[in-house]
Amino acid sequence: MHVVRRLVLWLLLTNIMLVLYCLTNSTKVNTRDSQDDTCPHRMGKSSERNVTSQSTQSQSNKCSPKSNILFMKTHKTASSTVLNIIFRFGEKHKLKFAFPDGRNDFFYPSPFLCSQVKDYRPGDCFNVVCNHMRFNVQEVAKLLPPDAVYITILRDPVDLFESSFHYYHRAVPLTWRISGENKLREFLNSPKTYYDPDAFNSFYLKNLLFFDFGFDNNLEADDPLVTKNIHYLSRQFDLVLIAEYFEESLILLKDKLCWTMEDILYFKLNARKNSSVSKLDPELRAKALRWNGVDWRLYQHFNASFWAKVEAFGVERMRQEVKELRRRNAEMKAICIENGGAVEAQKIHNRHFLPWQPVGESSILGYNIKKNIDSKFRTICEKMLTPEIQYLSDLGVNLWLTRLWGWFKDSVTYSMTWIKTFTI
Repeated sequence: MHVVRRLVLWLLLTNIMLVLYCLTNSTKVNTRDSQDDTCPHRMGKSSERNVTSQSTQSQSNKCSPKSNILFMKTHKTASSTVLNIIFRFGEKHKLKFAFPDGRNDFFYPSPFLCSQVKDYRPGDCFNVVCNHMRFNVQEVAKLLPPDAVYITILRDPVDLFESSFHYYHRAVPLTWRISGENKLREFLNSPKTYYDPDAFNSFYLKNLLFFDFGFDNNLEADDPLVTKNIHYLSRQFDLVLIAEYFEESLILLKDKLCWTMEDILYFKLNARKNSSVSKLDPELRAKALRWNGVDWRLYQHFNASFWAKVEAFGVERMRQEVKELRRRNAEMKAICIENGGAVEAQKIHNRHFLPWQPVGESSILGYNIKKNIDSKFRTICEKMLTPEIQYLSDLGVNLWLTRLWGWFKDSVTYSMTWIKTFTI
């Protein structure tokens, strides 16, 4: 009986915290349409000169490193690894970031508004916008110079759906009534039984990419509006990365931004341990693809344009640059990472390198930094290994609301572990 009371209390508190966390979205809504809000072009030129003066250009006399960037950070697409690259570049060159206020996202899932940027005043200009948001190009454009480069990343919708379902299902009340050990299979066998488009956090369960870009994620795949919206995104984004071809994507990013190979070195962040990944058979994959048919059309379109860019770049040139990126990454792994690979959350020695975990479990891997690193590599190793939340704090962002939610989330995880242990 005592265990049941604790479980009921946990469910009640979880609901309260989820609602409070999302209701904060409404406190920042302030719509503006004035042209006075728009960022002046002069900042773009001055910041570009600043970066050029500090960088060793990979394409001397051909281009200058780009410093005005929108990275539209999508969910469960390896975007945290890209974010770390952008954080490092921006910090190194003293770029001006537009950061959220009190949390690590721009009041997602509310559509983005300039007023969600910490200390924003109409006319303020920034170099980089890169935290999670629900895309709203009219508002984003007010923050950045006209020469800003717009970038995002996509992932195969089936794998994204599996990852999103696993990561967020405890934050989606729709899934709480699914019985059985394999909730993902149960959901895909009869998604309309469990899904309600108006339910709390339901967007995590259907066409999440389309939702992130600000569109209706409940459209049918053959709706003409889907085609219209995809073409609209094609006009907005200068480069769309593909998670399945991450290294090739980074080479295209380097070329587009005129950065160096050193700028795009990375360690894979926010990866899940293999035991937490649901293995989908061909039948379930087909069901997941149909359920996320709009995201599949989006992915197909930009996957095709991605490979067109690879062809234009040069297939052999791409092969050589990917080879060099792998070599440089392997060097950094040997220099920075204890035992050369990721470890489970419980085995991470320094909490500064402990990644954010989903509610109720610890499935996200992290790293231990080597103890006796050469002093000239220590700083870069630390930055490459630092997860998003800690890096934002290092950059001076006050994450009081995120940390409050994190404290509660960790308490829930501890309680669930205690209940499982007690009932076994």
